[in-house]
Amino acid sequence: MSNDNYPPEEEELQGPVPEPENPLGGPVADGDLAVGRGEGVGQAQEVQGLTQGQIVFARFVRHRGAMAGLIILVLIALLAITSMGIGPIRGWWKYQDYLASGTPVNGGAPTMTLPQWLGGPGFAIGDHPFGQDSLGSDNFALVMKGVQTSLFVMVILGLVALIIGVVVGALAGYYRGTVDTFLMRFTDLVITLPVIVLGAVLGRLVNTLPIKLGATQQTIDALTNNMPALLAIALGMILWPSLARLVRGEFLTLREREFVDSARVAGASDWRIITKHMLPNSIGVIIVNTTLLMSAAVVLETALSFLGFGINRPNISLGFLINTYQGAFATRPWLFWWPGLFIILIALSVNFIGDGLRDAFDPRTRKIPSQRKMDKAAVQLEKEAVK
Repeated sequence: MSNDNYPPEEEELQGPVPEPENPLGGPVADGDLAVGRGEGVGQAQEVQGLTQGQIVFARFVRHRGAMAGLIILVLIALLAITSMGIGPIRGWWKYQDYLASGTPVNGGAPTMTLPQWLGGPGFAIGDHPFGQDSLGSDNFALVMKGVQTSLFVMVILGLVALIIGVVVGALAGYYRGTVDTFLMRFTDLVITLPVIVLGAVLGRLVNTLPIKLGATQQTIDALTNNMPALLAIALGMILWPSLARLVRGEFLTLREREFVDSARVAGASDWRIITKHMLPNSIGVIIVNTTLLMSAAVVLETALSFLGFGINRPNISLGFLINTYQGAFATRPWLFWWPGLFIILIALSVNFIGDGLRDAFDPRTRKIPSQRKMDKAAVQLEKEAVK
């Protein structure tokens, strides 16, 4: 029987499927021909051939706020460290003894003047660019030493909270069961404690307890000189719960993934699974939240020192300076302005860096282009297609 009455095959009716053409030229990658305003438009070309670290770095560099915050924070740290030195290394500022007194010049007013294009007589630093207090102490040296102390407390506090939070969260999320219940109930207990009150109590105990216990003067001096480190460790031991809960949530999700099951079947130990497989996949959450925690640490240390429960002489912090000179706000406002300005700059810079890291590690937070930018991109694509 003849097959002439039967319909042809589907391929013969439709013919070969044409290959899609890329208006930009070159091979077509996933997402090149996508339309709309979704976050997946053109992402394949953007990350093609890059490692995860390179992708995160590229996204972070494109975040204007994060880069501005990073530049400002680096400049502040360099100014504070190079001007007053660190440890046995002396700085370039001539008043290295920030506690030394002298004779106030011109009523202690700042000697720094604005350039002519800002309406000033010409830019000049002078001997006391930030002014002097009533005792003749150089305010620039005091502020720079306070910046060093505040940055030191921020870093130490962040490291302590990072270690405790990651350990508690990782153990609770990986083992679950009784371990998870015990650790999370302990975490909830620490969260309920008022941070300001507890920090004030710990700060006061560090200052007064050695005296009440009859410690030697050498021990008291050592504790007093190391007060910034002790305060940072104490605050870090009460600020870790938020990070622990986030890490626990990440580990609860990761422990059900296939690569964890494969490592467990292959005979990997719990320590190797946690450190080599699960922890690297949680690094984004850990870094972002540690950065934001460090930003809160700057404000917290300032609040405690302002209330008189934090850092005291011979150590200097920005909060201590604000507390010391709050009575001079009406007569010598520059003594109050400069510490406040640096507190705001440091806190905002670290916050912007944290926002940039969050956007870099989490592609779901990518900014959707505006309609105007999409229209301009469409016009550009049409011009490229015509060429």
